[in-house]
Amino acid sequence: MTKTTQALTVTRHTPDQARQITDELTALYAEVYGVPPYAGDPFFSVATFTDRLQAAFDMTGFEVVTAHLADGILAGYVHGVTLTPDRAWWVSIADELPADAKEAAKAGETFWLRELMVLPKLTNQGIGRALHDEMITGRAEPWTTLTCIIDNEPARSAYPRWGYEVVGRIKHAPESPVYDAMVLRPQD
Repeated sequence: MTKTTQALTVTRHTPDQARQITDELTALYAEVYGVPPYAGDPFFSVATFTDRLQAAFDMTGFEVVTAHLADGILAGYVHGVTLTPDRAWWVSIADELPADAKEAAKAGETFWLRELMVLPKLTNQGIGRALHDEMITGRAEPWTTLTCIIDNEPARSAYPRWGYEVVGRIKHAPESPVYDAMVLRPQD
């Protein structure tokens, strides 16, 4: 099956630059998560996302990578932060982490890919992978981690194809769904 990937303009954004495009980022989130099973779930509400995004702006190593179509439409974006050793993320899966991942966590050598999303009408065209690869190849941290809702297909199946290993299960908050916690080891 042949798929056409549209020409994209990919841009990296600092926290200050990302603050300037918050409305655009939030609008894309609203479209991606405004469908079942997310619609109506307070954890996935636009207001809750906006709070999480605003908090992320001030986290160590925050960065956004956007992809715009030739007509200027935001096709998708990815954002994340440096996952510092003091984050609860590590504590919740500490017993499940491989030894080398634990060492990377202690050293603050892990990038936390917090969100990756593409407009629903543009999925399965390689945009998500392009955003992912642009983000992690531009990061100083050799390790990458992310979480994926356990029944979020096709994303849940894509990440292992991209090299991620499931290392445990995690809940970000008492009201959140269960996620697979995944790590991507340094690429040689």
